[in-house]
Amino acid sequence: MRRTARDTEESNRSLNRRTLMLGGAMAAMVAVLGVRMRYLQVDQADQFKLLAEENRINIRLIPPVRGLIQDRNGKVIAGNEQNYRVVITREAAGDVDLVLRRLATIIPMTAEEMSQAIEEVNALSAFVPVTVAERLSWDDFSNVAVNAPALPGVVPEVGQSRRYPLDSDFAHVVGYVGPVSDKDLEVLDAPDPLLKIPKFQIGKIGVEKWMEDTLRGEAGTKRIEVNSAGRVMRELERQEGDPGTDIRLTIDADLQNFAQVRLGEESAAVVVIDVTNGDVVCCASAPSFDPNLFVRGISHTDYKSLMENDHRPLANKTVSGAYPPGSTFKMVTALAALEAGVITADTKVSCPGYIEFGGRRFHCWKRAGHGTVRLERSLSESCDVYYYDIAQRVGIDKIADMGRRLGLGQRFDIPMSAITEGIMPNKQWKLERHKQDWRIGDTINASIGQGYVLTSPLQLAVMTARIASGRAVTPRLVRMVQDKEVPVPQSLPLDIPPEFLAAVRKGMYEVVNGERGTAKSSRVVEPTMVLAGKTGTSQVRNISKAEREAGVISNEDLPWNRRDHALFVGYAPYDAPRYAIAVVVEHGGGGSTAAAPIARDVILRALSDGLPPLEAYPSSQRGRIETMLKELPLRDPVTGQPPVQTET
Repeated sequence: MRRTARDTEESNRSLNRRTLMLGGAMAAMVAVLGVRMRYLQVDQADQFKLLAEENRINIRLIPPVRGLIQDRNGKVIAGNEQNYRVVITREAAGDVDLVLRRLATIIPMTAEEMSQAIEEVNALSAFVPVTVAERLSWDDFSNVAVNAPALPGVVPEVGQSRRYPLDSDFAHVVGYVGPVSDKDLEVLDAPDPLLKIPKFQIGKIGVEKWMEDTLRGEAGTKRIEVNSAGRVMRELERQEGDPGTDIRLTIDADLQNFAQVRLGEESAAVVVIDVTNGDVVCCASAPSFDPNLFVRGISHTDYKSLMENDHRPLANKTVSGAYPPGSTFKMVTALAALEAGVITADTKVSCPGYIEFGGRRFHCWKRAGHGTVRLERSLSESCDVYYYDIAQRVGIDKIADMGRRLGLGQRFDIPMSAITEGIMPNKQWKLERHKQDWRIGDTINASIGQGYVLTSPLQLAVMTARIASGRAVTPRLVRMVQDKEVPVPQSLPLDIPPEFLAAVRKGMYEVVNGERGTAKSSRVVEPTMVLAGKTGTSQVRNISKAEREAGVISNEDLPWNRRDHALFVGYAPYDAPRYAIAVVVEHGGGGSTAAAPIARDVILRALSDGLPPLEAYPSSQRGRIETMLKELPLRDPVTGQPPVQTET
């Protein structure tokens, strides 16, 4: 069939349309491809360059800022400071040994530090960053940052580190932080992921440990992009965590410093409690140590020095020290006897210097005896025979019950480490502990705070606060958490007749203010600050019959660790009690000479805005006291800095 010219013309027009449409489509496709290629090659060049270098996204935890610990007035006693550090990640570093050798040419690193870093890196997952150096100077930190391209897997970071600006003053109360150990993790069912971060620090002792969950806070996260060499290219996203909660303690930093300095080189402890609410305003144990050493990593030499010191600077004597209370226990025996009705305040006891029981003599500290003694004089002159006698009448079980009501033999719930329960023994206790029956001789020894009786300075301060107030004062160490006041424990009445407490208080008044009081040299003459108290001396060795007949060896002639412990408990002002105090001086000799003067100075400091006022001391002592106070190396109350030592 022949095609006509018209058919050919229509066919050509149709072909031209298809050609134009196809060409247009192809042109459009080329244009789209061109735009896309420009987008990929020009606009997104940096992005795909990163992808081409096998970059990857890492998610890392951001440790939260640890909460502050402050004294009762807001002075920081545990804070944070910037910490310039360097971390390394094994999967990004490749040859860790080589990278660390390069790093050691930039910042100071010992062979031991390098070996330890390699060990930690190899022990953890390849993607976990490990801190290899910290507390760098700004110059060293900057050098690491500049040389980062030659240090694959190494990242300079700015973190936070714990710092204790008042160092030794609060070492035993606040404690310190240190790296998480395997032992720390073993006791936790579901450890916080933060604890898996190498060298992450948590509280080890004291408030830092027992309020760890409050102080730690919640971790944040950050998404970072690193290249194949391990270098951080950029931070993609950051979500800050929640900082730890601030805590305010009941302790007064200035009073704490005064007590710590006043104890000097003694192995001793001081506890001061506010009688009105149970606040522990001072809790000093001497000698102390610098907790910053543990945060930074204490040296073997420093740690050995602390461990070998016979005055035990690492021990918190205020709550973990358990001592025979000696004559400071006599108020317990007296109140038990008064309540049992076996004596009155006017009951007379004859003291010839000893009593005999079961073929054994129990001696009074005064060899010639005190003669006829009533309650008030038995306390003021500390007659032992009086208490030997009345203890046999009342029995150990009632004495022990009174002791527990006054706070002895119990562990108080405050956030401190190694709090001792002490021992407030009775018949059942000895049977269970020693599988033996209680003996009358045990009662005689216990009546004057010897034998099985053991107490801590904190317990003695609580006992004194309860006698002074007539209420079951309970110690409180934390005043505020964040901005919320911690409730004051309710102090219920002791259910001891007021006239019995008054009789004992009168005896304690005479101890310090009477003509024959054992602590008369530590009296306070300012009428608004009058001190009442009780001295104590507890033996740490047995005195043989032969030594007693030949003359008891004086403490000064004995080795330090065989001397008697010196104790004093007291409260002031006498007419309106505000503070109760307990002082224990290990192997200090007599309570009247070693412990009572410290107690007077500290309680006067607590009652004053500044240093103890000279007018509160007897005029004959003021010159010596003034010199002593001037020589105390106290911190500046504003800056918290110790005095500048000048060469003479």
